[in-house]
Amino acid sequence: MIYYNHDREVITDFISYEPRSCFIMTQLGLPLPNIVEKIRADLSTELSKRKIVELDANSYIKGKDFLNKIWKQVLAVPMGIAIVSKEMKVTTISNIFYEIGVLNALGKETIVIKSSDYDIPSDFIRTEYIEYDDDFSDKINKFLDQIFELADHYELMGESLEANPLLAIDYFKRAYLINGNSEYFMKTKVISDGKDFDMQTKHCINNFLSTEKRLKMRSKK
Repeated sequence: MIYYNHDREVITDFISYEPRSCFIMTQLGLPLPNIVEKIRADLSTELSKRKIVELDANSYIKGKDFLNKIWKQVLAVPMGIAIVSKEMKVTTISNIFYEIGVLNALGKETIVIKSSDYDIPSDFIRTEYIEYDDDFSDKINKFLDQIFELADHYELMGESLEANPLLAIDYFKRAYLINGNSEYFMKTKVISDGKDFDMQTKHCINNFLSTEKRLKMRSKK
C-alpha cells in the first residue's frame, strides 16, 4: 500500500481513485495523424459501451510536477491503453512507452494498439498488442473481457487471504477499480478496523476508503 514516485519518494498526496476508467497514452497535441484520430474514436466507442471513463495526461491540471501527475493518474486507474502509429514523433512514442513502463511497474493492466505500419520496439516485442484492422472491435473487447474477469479473481484472492490483511485489501482495491463495486469498501473497512496498521499504511487505506464519499458527492452535483 506504500507507493513511490519517479524520484523514489513516498507518494503521500491524496490519490483520486477512478473506478471503471482507463488511462489513454497517445499523441495529444494537434495536429493528430488521421489514423490516430480514427483509432481513438473507435476505442472510445467500445469503452463507452462498458461505461469506462477515458483519462489522459490532459484530463487534470495540477499546476505541479508533470511526472508526479502521471504517476498519480496511473495509480488511480485499473488499466492503460496505448495508441501508436508510424506518423508519430519519436519523442512522443518515447513518452508513451515510458508511461507503459510506469503502468507495468505499478501493477496495472496494459495493451498497445498499433497501426498496421508501425513496428513495435525490440524491448517490447514480447508485449502483446492489438493491430488496428477490421477486427479491432472483437480484439479490444476480448481484452476488456479479460480485465473484468480479473476483478472476480481479485475478489476471490482477497477473500482467501485472511492471514495477510494488507494484501487482501490490495486485491479488493484492484477489483473495485475494475468494476466499481462499492461492496469492496465495506470489506476493506472490516479488515482495517480489526488491524493495527502503521501510520503510512492507515493513510493509504483511508485514502482509498474516502473514494466512496468523493464519488457520492460528485454524483449529487
